[in-house]
Amino acid sequence: MEIKISPSILSSDYANLQSELDRISNADLIHIDVMDGHFVPNITIGAPVIAAMKKVCDIPFDVHLMISDPYDYVDAFSKAGADIICFHAECESNIAATVDRIIFLGKKPAIAIKPDTDVDVVLEYLDKLAMVLVMTVEPGFGGQSFMERVLPKIRKIREMRPDIDIEVDGGVDFSTVTLAAEAGANVFVAGSAVFGSDCPADAIETLKNNAESAINQ
Repeated sequence: MEIKISPSILSSDYANLQSELDRISNADLIHIDVMDGHFVPNITIGAPVIAAMKKVCDIPFDVHLMISDPYDYVDAFSKAGADIICFHAECESNIAATVDRIIFLGKKPAIAIKPDTDVDVVLEYLDKLAMVLVMTVEPGFGGQSFMERVLPKIRKIREMRPDIDIEVDGGVDFSTVTLAAEAGANVFVAGSAVFGSDCPADAIETLKNNAESAINQ
């Protein structure tokens, strides 16, 4: 599986988004957290900001919808420029209908699961998904510690779908990226590890190299 690094702009300087995007021009994806203040206790950005970012960035957008009713908003985020639309299995929308709508819009569907959610909830949808996001922290805020207890979920998904992208989000740094890679993840969301670095582009390369080394051991 191809290793992909998806820097989270949640850790970037929102006052200088264009220059922050320029600093991560070697990223494989751009991870964009959308929070509604209801599904999670935080509010971030919406479709208009994503549309503005799309005008100055040609890296694929990995949009993570931490919102209660994603079905009602996938059209707006698709139009804004999302390439991957990820929503939570724990949401209030119909999961199958939301996946089908994302596919109909020509985007890649993904489902996220919280640390305490049983991985079995996504298994019936694997054939339609481009990616599964296994949260390695509780969703809603950056800067949390990586939860190793979720690693068996990654292994189970990888056994069932050797070809699917498996993403981890939360507490990913130069050390924990190896744990997730060994378990079978290949897409890594990193916020503080990238934007907290003096050179975000170098941090991306280090994360990628560490993950590749772990897989190839």
